[in-house]
Amino acid sequence: MSAYDLLFRQVFARMDPERAHHVAVAVIRAIPRLGLTGLVRRATRPDPSLAVETLGLRFESPFGVAAGFDKNAESIRGLWALGFGHVEIGTVTAVPQEGNPRPRLFRLIDDRAVINRMGFNNEGAARAAERVRRESVRRPRAIIGANIGKSRVVAVEDAIADYRESARLLAPVADYLAVNVSSPNTPGLRGLQDEAMLGPLLDAVLEEAGATPVLVKIAPDLDDEAVEGVARLAVAKGLRGVIATNTTIAREGLRTDASVVDAAGAGGLSGAPLRARALEVLRIVRAAVPADYCVIAVGGVDTAEDVAERLEAGATLVQGYTAFLYRGPGWARAINRGLARRTVSARV
Repeated sequence: MSAYDLLFRQVFARMDPERAHHVAVAVIRAIPRLGLTGLVRRATRPDPSLAVETLGLRFESPFGVAAGFDKNAESIRGLWALGFGHVEIGTVTAVPQEGNPRPRLFRLIDDRAVINRMGFNNEGAARAAERVRRESVRRPRAIIGANIGKSRVVAVEDAIADYRESARLLAPVADYLAVNVSSPNTPGLRGLQDEAMLGPLLDAVLEEAGATPVLVKIAPDLDDEAVEGVARLAVAKGLRGVIATNTTIAREGLRTDASVVDAAGAGGLSGAPLRARALEVLRIVRAAVPADYCVIAVGGVDTAEDVAERLEAGATLVQGYTAFLYRGPGWARAINRGLARRTVSARV
């Protein structure tokens, strides 16, 4: 058992999950504030063989942090120091919002999973844009993606203007934009994945984004035909990529006692139980888009072998979040080292 495993079992597992998250974020934010970025980075820097060129950008590693961890763009430097090749901040909304009532984050430890119904709690696109702007001028740094979603107070029929505002603020400072139409925690949001609604929305974001690459993030709960349809629409509209996938509303096959799962209630499930469906969706998307099209795989990623599996299935980049809670601050370093060893073995 590692030191972090012991810390998790004895401290974090007994702590309210959202409070534990805030403690972790505070520690990560402290890395640059204490002048430790260089020291930490020397121990975590990805092997040069892992670099990926996509979206007109150079990613030091194919492995990055999925949206949801750094909602307000406060931890970008610290996460880069820990070895992540890119950080997708958000989900950010044009209107600042508190999100859903607490409790809204629940661990399913036996499944290495989490249920969340956070509801896009964030300080708003303007605050996030200012923080991203300050970080974007640093060299070297992580690639920064900005994940944008619909403000809760905005009606679905007014979503286009709402997304347009977030894109207007964040496109000039982020390396790419991710359009989130797939979270289960904002009423009506997933309906925006319907092609008739998604097309005009993407047109508006693209207009505001200018030269900044735009990607769309889709749900694993779409049927296969709908997944293919969204992927083909993304290509037709001129988006630069697809992110597959968001969290799921499914609850099948869990090891955690059903009473615990029922007590957690509604929300998106992430972590190990999502692995199989996320991999299926990745393969469907890859088959529907050009060979050089950027596809970012998310969902159920835990080990270097999981990341390698996604890359072999056609992912350009891979993101993780939930396993970070269970693996601790050495997670990205372990992933990168595992990938580098596989690269060396493949050459022999």
